[in-house]
Amino acid sequence: MAGTTRIGHRGACGYEPENTLASFQRAIDMGCTWIELDVHFVDNELIVIHDSRLDRTTNGKGKIYDLSLEQIQSYDAGNGEHIPTLTEVLDLVDRRIGVNIELKGRATAAPVDQILTRYCDAGWHPEHFQVSSFNHDELANCGTNWRRGALFHKAVPDFFEITSRLDAYSLNLEKSLVTKNVVTEAHSKDLKVFVYTVNEPHEIQRLIDLNVDGIITNFPDRVPDK
Repeated sequence: MAGTTRIGHRGACGYEPENTLASFQRAIDMGCTWIELDVHFVDNELIVIHDSRLDRTTNGKGKIYDLSLEQIQSYDAGNGEHIPTLTEVLDLVDRRIGVNIELKGRATAAPVDQILTRYCDAGWHPEHFQVSSFNHDELANCGTNWRRGALFHKAVPDFFEITSRLDAYSLNLEKSLVTKNVVTEAHSKDLKVFVYTVNEPHEIQRLIDLNVDGIITNFPDRVPDK
């Protein structure tokens, strides 16, 4: 991930329905080298959706954990798209770019490990993947084969105590938390700094000037080419 990496947030969700195959394909078409997505484990399957409810992102209602995979995928996630499984997304990506998988739901670490191991056995490389989460206990349950990204949405007394405990590859910060000192210290500890969710051109440029390693954005085409 040399330079400032363009990371498509839930695909290119400024242009296509979030966390859908259309959104991920759009991100690839826009030159992303990574995409970010969210997973929950439902009905013995990892599904790619941010919320634990259907209401915001589909024409359905209710909790995903109360439904079967068939029911979940019957709803329209926008423009005729369905909620994909993680395997559907990986089959679409087909090693063209990296995939940052956020552990959003409960008990997701073990099934993510299983799927990523299966794909690596089929020719992918561990460096095609990063696993991230705000739930650092769940992230700690994920295998050490995958790069770990410790997510934070607010300041804590010591980001780096947590990243050290997790043996993290990156510090993944909400944009308002990023300062030159944080970036410098992270780099001194061999940590990458990935920043979310950055959509305005002036914010993108500010972060590039601070030497962050990756920008997670709904509008990938707004991040300049390296």
